[in-house]
Amino acid sequence: QVQLVESGGGLVQAGGSLRLSCAASGSIFSINKMGWYRQAPGKQRELVAGISSSGSANYADSVKGRFTISRDNAKNTVYLQMNSVKPEDTAIYYCNARILTIELVTTDYWGQGTKVTVSS
Repeated sequence: QVQLVESGGGLVQAGGSLRLSCAASGSIFSINKMGWYRQAPGKQRELVAGISSSGSANYADSVKGRFTISRDNAKNTVYLQMNSVKPEDTAIYYCNARILTIELVTTDYWGQGTKVTVSS
């Protein structure tokens, strides 16, 4: 039993900042990749940022220079620092993690999502 819980979403003005958190809990042996995805109305879910177990990060071109992904392995938590947000960033943000469970089964898990609304 593994679950991911996101937090930190809300309403923010354009140009402002927001920090999203996602904590994994349950029968975790280790966590490989972690990432943040987002889905806006009428659009497909897209990768925003990802981070490997070694700390290597990648970003969508639309957020490079504005967002930063990080992880705290001791807390099984991944963060997304969102700076200089734009109305186009409005979406539901989901965290994802590839987890090796205590039973030694590797599975991708998803959080329930947290809504980010950027006003102009």
